[in-house]
Amino acid sequence: MKKSGWYLLTLLIALILNFLLPRMIEGNPVSTIATQVSQGMTDSDSIKKVYDNFMKEFGVDKPIIVQFGIHLKNLFTGDLGTSFGLYPRQVSSILASAVPWTIGLQLPAILVGWILGNVLGAVAAYRKGVFDRALFPIVLFVNSIPFFTLAIIMLYLFGITLKWFQMSGGYDYQMVPHMSLDFFLSVIRHHTLPFLSIVLVTIGGQAIGMREMSIYELNADYVLYSKLLGIRDSRVARYVFKNAMLPQITGLALSIGTMVGGSLICDHRLQLSGHWNMAVYRDPSA
Repeated sequence: MKKSGWYLLTLLIALILNFLLPRMIEGNPVSTIATQVSQGMTDSDSIKKVYDNFMKEFGVDKPIIVQFGIHLKNLFTGDLGTSFGLYPRQVSSILASAVPWTIGLQLPAILVGWILGNVLGAVAAYRKGVFDRALFPIVLFVNSIPFFTLAIIMLYLFGITLKWFQMSGGYDYQMVPHMSLDFFLSVIRHHTLPFLSIVLVTIGGQAIGMREMSIYELNADYVLYSKLLGIRDSRVARYVFKNAMLPQITGLALSIGTMVGGSLICDHRLQLSGHWNMAVYRDPSA
């Protein structure tokens, strides 16, 4: 019961911050939209009427506590309102079109990095020797680099210097999304750099974790007992791998659970079509 109370308190604080922080930012998006709509008008009364109508439409003419109540009601009923930056589109429709791009990049990258990292970590722990001594410093170095920093480095090296890959966008600007081989290849070209940056960093973290867990399991009593019984090394290795995988699977679930919220800088820096790039430009006054 006490733990549930803390969860509810954390949720309430998050909701309050989510409500207040955008309102503390400089600028007035309603004024920006009203100015755009009223271009060409010379009558000040008409311009003020347009502004007042938008204030009423977005509900920002009400007291702050009333706005917060409306915010909570809309949030829990799934009504995310109208976008300031892409007026008059609904926020829900914008997210529906952008989130698949984020998942399409993050999910395959996380899975590929998770599989390769676990295999490399298990092999390094089992074989030891030169392979382990060569691999461990590399994955430790890669794991210490944020994926968006690695993406910028790769962007400069492979995009600007070598010109092997596209530098921004989810696909060629002259293209309209449709089902065709040309469009599919364009998406692949534009997403290769962010995909590789996420994969490399994921490999680093997973390889380190899997190596440590495998070393722990290799020193467990059941492994020593199995060797005394003469059980084949390949069979013992399978048991070690299965037991070492348990915390790795938990980590995979956590990574998948946070993949939508964890792509802000990658989406924005590489100008991809994901939901975070939309979120950055939601306020035209920013």
